[in-house]
Amino acid sequence: MSYDKVAQVKTGLIIGTKQTLKAMKNGEVREVVIADDADLQITEKVSRLANDLSIPCSRVDSKKKLGEACGIDVGTATVAIKQ
Repeated sequence: MSYDKVAQVKTGLIIGTKQTLKAMKNGEVREVVIADDADLQITEKVSRLANDLSIPCSRVDSKKKLGEACGIDVGTATVAIKQ
């Protein structure tokens, strides 16, 4: 998944690790994006849960660019796209 795909989703983005994990557990997520430059301790939980729940998980290189694609002024380690 590219930054463009995230930027095209106007509604239905879940930004941040805690919110992403919660939405994944509730079955609300169809796809997850993880920034490679984020702290591994943070992203590992999301990656593991996505694998356990068979949710497609893609990676991008920059949390700053991922945040910009979401329309926020700060970087984000993870983003989920709702069903």
